Amino acid sequence: MADLVIEFVSEEIPARMQSGAGRDLARLIETALTTLGVWQGNSVATGLCAPRHLLAYVTNIAASQPDRIIEKRGPRVDAPEAAIAGFLKSAGVSREDLVEEDTPKGRFLFARSEITGGDTAALLAPLIINILTHFPWPKSQRWGRGKFRWVRPLHRINILFDGKPLAGALDLGGGDAITFGATSCGHYFEAPDDIDLAGVTSLDDVKARLRAGYVMLDQDERHDAIISEAKKLAASQSCHLNEVQLGSYLADIAGLVEWPTPLMGQIEDRFMVLPPELLQATIAMHQKYITLSDSDGKFSSHFIVLSNRLGDAVRDKVIIAGNQRVLRARLADAEFFSQQDQARQLESYLPALGDVTFYEGLGSIHDKAIRMEKLASAIAPHMPSANPKAASRAARLAKADLVTGMVGEFPELQGIMGGYYAAASGEDKAVCDAITAHYRPQGPADDLPATHEAMVVALADKIDTLVGFFGIDAKPTGSKDPFALRRAALGIIRIIADGQLTIPLGKILQESASGYGFAKVDADLLPFIRDRLRGYLRDQKMRHDVVAAALADDDGDDIYLMATRASTLADFLAAVDGTGLMASWRRVSSILAAEEKKAKTTFAATSDPALFTEAEKALFDPLSTMAVNQDNIELQLAALGALRSPIDLFFEKIVVNDDDPAIRLNRLGLLAMIREKMLAVADFTKIEG
Repeated sequence: MADLVIEFVSEEIPARMQSGAGRDLARLIETALTTLGVWQGNSVATGLCAPRHLLAYVTNIAASQPDRIIEKRGPRVDAPEAAIAGFLKSAGVSREDLVEEDTPKGRFLFARSEITGGDTAALLAPLIINILTHFPWPKSQRWGRGKFRWVRPLHRINILFDGKPLAGALDLGGGDAITFGATSCGHYFEAPDDIDLAGVTSLDDVKARLRAGYVMLDQDERHDAIISEAKKLAASQSCHLNEVQLGSYLADIAGLVEWPTPLMGQIEDRFMVLPPELLQATIAMHQKYITLSDSDGKFSSHFIVLSNRLGDAVRDKVIIAGNQRVLRARLADAEFFSQQDQARQLESYLPALGDVTFYEGLGSIHDKAIRMEKLASAIAPHMPSANPKAASRAARLAKADLVTGMVGEFPELQGIMGGYYAAASGEDKAVCDAITAHYRPQGPADDLPATHEAMVVALADKIDTLVGFFGIDAKPTGSKDPFALRRAALGIIRIIADGQLTIPLGKILQESASGYGFAKVDADLLPFIRDRLRGYLRDQKMRHDVVAAALADDDGDDIYLMATRASTLADFLAAVDGTGLMASWRRVSSILAAEEKKAKTTFAATSDPALFTEAEKALFDPLSTMAVNQDNIELQLAALGALRSPIDLFFEKIVVNDDDPAIRLNRLGLLAMIREKMLAVADFTKIEG
């Protein structure tokens, strides 16, 4: 057994590609070694990536291929001699080397030859060159005179097997080549000398050698170092990291540096009046700095920048000053856009939305705003605590900030800046809050809009989008959903279900279709939303069979009622009454299925009380008085749960297959009544187990 080290040293790999590159290299080398026959059951491939280093470390590879037998089937034993002679020539064997064997298709000739396994070290070079030339970079480039492509210009290829460098070279074309070696490199400035990898004994050994050259090869190690040191630095100013926001771009930050050193800078006071969301976008998303909150939870004027150098007091001051200067220019631009945008009333931007196409065939963004305004007026009455006037006004203004200078520069702030500009224009707070939150929820982890007015506008926006795209037949297909319609449907479901709202969705969808001038809502839209509801419920850790039972054949439009039915049924089945009732259901349904198969008919859910014993009457009475109320499944399930004891008593005291045919049919009818009542509540046939 031996270990294999593969390292590619290049110019800086884009941060967003580094994690994927490490995984891809480990996967490709494992596949190649498996094909070669040297991958063992205890072999492990680990891929790591730093800005200039892509490395795979593979443990426990066989030192040589196993010997193997190659078998080639020839013609039938009674084939013409010419056919046999042709096979002998192609296989390179004589007639005496052939063996005869019976097969399901007859007796055939076989040529078998034993191949001695080659040394793994001698087989690796072409394998690695193949990985290099077919590596799945999202984007790649050529350089120099050659035609070879890589994510960035490639400088070194280090291949070591059992600690020893392998011979080989990559032909770049144009007369250029990179010879395999065993020499890595350290940090640009802190350790520019070569790092010898010869004789490495483990992945930890490789990491240690590079770490001695101020290169943290492991991205997780860089992550941890950044968080740990940044927390200490923040604590020195009584601040803490904005870790929720940091999580979205930490990988990018860690991919920019080989040796992260956090330094603290400060925002000028004049910029602290800007909205915190704007400061976050400018400082974190655009400049890749780490933002902080003060001890009161407010956005701090301090921020952390990562230096790619060792700490040095004099140099650190220069680095901090340079970054503050760059940030000052950025924030000055943001300040300018904010002042320019607020020089006008937010409503004055509406006409410009007419020049922005929503989508071909669906009008402009201005058309969408007018539709949303009307749709909000239709939705708001179904939410008693919502202010219809504020919701309608917010829907009209919700998209106005799309044509402002600020959102043009920072698209991620759409809606948020609209809320601030609405406040500056003197709009009611309910209107401002609704504009700010109307894109929510933008994903499963995003919060719902906090106010009912915001929920109204968010529903109007998402419903308008769904109805429009379905109306022009631009529906999701398979894994393709270019207009994020599944996300829009999930947003509608979350607002209604989590917000516990009773909204006639079918009527609202038709109202939206009328706004487009469509005669009716596309027939696929409501089923599409119901299907997303099933997925949403399963994402809530609800069993798929319970969801299927609760929503089976449900063609309604009350999302909250359907979600409530599913969760209530799940809770019921997890309780003692539900477990006992399901045992009774299985017994009832199996008896009926067997008897109906023999009788070739379905038994009617009816029974004659005159033929009852006491145990049958105790079951019949609650069954006959049990009303079906689909709007209150909790009461329905409670009534079913109360049947558990009478059903148990029935099976304890009664033999269904009585010798008297009339009594037997009467008892089967009683069981059919149980089935009918249970199926009226949910489709229990879909419950597994």
